[in-house]
Formats: sequence, C-alpha cells, structure tokens
Amino acid sequence: MSVPSRPVIAIAGLGIESSTFSPARTEAPAFHPLRGADVLTRYPFLAPGQPLRDAADWRGALVGKALPGGTVTAAAFAELSGELLDRLRASGPLDGLWFDIHGAMTVEGLDDAEAVLLARIREVTGPDVIVSTSMDLHGNVSRDLVHRTDLITCYRMAPHEDAMETKERAARNLVEHLVSGAPRPVKAWVPVPVLLAGEQTSTRIEPARSLYAAVAEVAAADGVTDAAVWVGYAWADEPRNRAAVVVTGPEPDAVRAGAERLAHGFWAARHDFAFVAPTGTLDACLDAALASASRPYFVSDTGDNPTAGGAGDVTWGLEQVLARPEFKDPAGPSVLYASLPGPDAVDTAVRAGVGATVTVTAGADVDDRHAGPLTLTGVVHAVRHGDRDAETEVVLRVGSVHVILTRLRKPYHHEHDFTNLDLDPRGADVVIVKIGYLEPELFAMAADWKMALTPGGVDQELTRLGHHRIHRPMFPFDPEMADPELRARIVPPSNQP
Repeated sequence: MSVPSRPVIAIAGLGIESSTFSPARTEAPAFHPLRGADVLTRYPFLAPGQPLRDAADWRGALVGKALPGGTVTAAAFAELSGELLDRLRASGPLDGLWFDIHGAMTVEGLDDAEAVLLARIREVTGPDVIVSTSMDLHGNVSRDLVHRTDLITCYRMAPHEDAMETKERAARNLVEHLVSGAPRPVKAWVPVPVLLAGEQTSTRIEPARSLYAAVAEVAAADGVTDAAVWVGYAWADEPRNRAAVVVTGPEPDAVRAGAERLAHGFWAARHDFAFVAPTGTLDACLDAALASASRPYFVSDTGDNPTAGGAGDVTWGLEQVLARPEFKDPAGPSVLYASLPGPDAVDTAVRAGVGATVTVTAGADVDDRHAGPLTLTGVVHAVRHGDRDAETEVVLRVGSVHVILTRLRKPYHHEHDFTNLDLDPRGADVVIVKIGYLEPELFAMAADWKMALTPGGVDQELTRLGHHRIHRPMFPFDPEMADPELRARIVPPSNQP
C-alpha cells in the first residue's frame, strides 16, 4: 500500500450507555452532536499547534455523546447515523477513520448497534480505510465489532481518569500505522464469560488494579501495538454483554499470548471482585453516616445512577430520606440530596423565587416502578438557569435536607455542581448522590462513604434484574460454571470476510 505523508482521517461516532432495564428512551438531541470542524474541539490533543493535529488532515464528520440513559429510539439512531454517513460521503477519499464510541449503545430493534453502525460506515468509506476504535471499558466487544475495525482500545482506569489519554492513544496509533505503511494489524479476541457492575471492578482496588496494570505490560511487549480489557456493560441484556480482551499488533504469536494472559487473569480473579466501597441498605448507610464523626459523609444512591443509565427520577431514595425523623427539623443534621427531575416543580419554585415556601411534586415521570411521584414542601434556597444537562436547577430545603430538583436529569460529579447552587458539600454532614463509585472530585472530598443498594434501572444486585438474552453460563449468574476455553480467536482483517 502507498504511504501517505499526511494521511486524511475522518472522526465519527455515537456514544451512550443504554440500560435496557430502564423504561426511559433516548432521543437524538440527547447526543448533543458536533459536526465538521467543531468535532475537533472535543479533543485537546487536536487543538491547533498540537503535534498530532499537524500529523494528519483531520476531518470531523459527526460525533455525539449522550448522558447514559435508556434505549435509543430507532428514529434517533436513523437520524444521527444517517447524517453521520452523509457527512462521511462528503469528506472525500479517506486513509483512516477514528471511530470514537462508548460501546454500550442499545437501539430499538438492533443488537450490537456499534458494529451495525461501523458496517454502514464501511459501505461508505470502502474496505481500504484503516479504522481505529476508542471505547469505554464498560463497552461491549463482539466479534463483528473487532472484525470491522483494525485497531481498538479502551480506558484502563475506572473511574475514567484516562479517558482523553485513551482517545489520544487511539488517534496516535492510527496515524502511526498509516504513516508506516504496515499491513493491517493482527487482532486477537477473547470473550470472557463474566459480567460485573463497574462498582465491582474499579481500578482503585484489587483485583482490577493489578489486572489493568497487566494491560500496560502486554501493550509494551514486542510485536504488540495495543491491548485492552473490557469489563462490559452489566445493565443491558444483549448477547454481546460480557467481558472481553483484544490485543492488536504485527506479530500473531505476541498478540495471541498477550490476549490469553489477560483473559486468564480476568477469569482467575472473578471471585475476588468486590464493591469499591462498603454497601448496605439505604437506612443502614444513613445510620452509619449519622453515627460517624467523619464529615462530609457521602452515600451513593446507586440504583438510579444517571451516569450508568438510570432514569434519574426514581423517588424511592429521597422518600426514605425525608421520612427519617432526624431530618425533620431544619436544625437537624445537614443533608444534600442530588438529585430529582421535576420540570413542573422547578417551574413553581422559579416563579415563587428564593426564600418562598412552596409545595411541589416531582419524580417518577419515567420510572415509577419503585415509588410514585413525591410531594414535598420546603423553602426555595437557590435557582440556577443554563446548565447543559439540567437546564434549570432549584434547591428546596425540606427540614434539614437540601433537595436539588432539575428540569432534566443531571449527574452531580463536581464540587462546583453544588457550590453553584449556594451549597457547601464540604460543610455538610451527609451528601447523598445518585451515583455508583464516587467520581474523583467527590472521592477526594468524602471523609467516608458507603454505597446504598437501592432499586432502579441500574440496580447493583445484577441477579435480580432478569437477564435472559446473555450467553450462559455466565459468572456470577452461574457461580459454579466450569472453566471456559479462553483461547484467543485471530479475527480476520476488516477487508476480508
């Protein structure tokens, strides 16, 4: 093949985690798609003057990333993928494509949506274009996806502090491969029959810490370009959902040995994976928080975590909090609760203004399986407009609990998410957040924390969700299953059947 001195590379992708156990549906606007030159602004390493920017002619097609949520509607996928393909057609001849996805998108009527999208992309770009795919480690990697890509990698940290580093690695690997003129990489794929929640596989603790340290060792070996381990996405029910390993590089023996080393390491550690924090019922976690001298004490309301795909509007947790006698008095222990969507409640509070006492009803508009809409009376503490996710936020003080209500669901991961609402999370007694493992800023802020095993579309108790389409046997659904054959499959190049 010819060696382009400055290859022409398009960037495209759609990313979301879609819980099939949530009744929510995701529409096209949720992806906030960027188009054309605006796509490059997502990536600091492609800013003007950066070496990687100058190493290729980058052409943005369409990249959209949505807050995790429910299944993507067929109409939304048709709209976004159709525009993405049209923009690729208009990009002209390409040497490479960077496919920037999450890997856990479920679309109505489709299995393996990312592989379907890449197949359609291949029809537009032709078989000779080299594709590099970057993913979240909570994505799913089918044989079809591996077949249709040439280079593939994922995050090596959970929480995902290396997200941008991973994307840069995928882009750099692509440029270096194109410039080298080397044959298509060899791809060794091993599906691993384990499906665990992200909160059980955090790289902050063992065994995931050592497992992912081994990824870097394999990637550094002679004959290997990159190595990756996917935990998979536990809150969707599709045949592709499971852990997986892929190692790519020029030497078949090296990539095969590296992939099998990582797969055997994952399987051997399956019984050692544990939640990244102590767990319990919500009441037990609140009891522990109130008994502790550690402040602020964080409690994760895990079952409705919007950044894992929960609807975000389950009222069950907040209902339990407000029922606690300790929090009835405004002089009681100070509690921050984030958050609950309620557009009508937000409108009422905005009209009344800060300082007014209002009675509003919020929540359970999407997911009412565990509790109904919640009516609460409190004082409007703060109002804020213009948030990218929530649009409008209000804080209602009910007893000693400051409840954040939003027009649209929003994750609360940063200190400024609270301070922008005139709340002081460092000075609170208890901070309750709809989240799984604490994101880095919250983790650094918490004097102590626990994970409450609460109901919702991303319930941490996986075996009670009702998976019936995943490949069985699968750990932990079949805890006594026999050892699987963890043989690396050498997947044919993308331009071969």
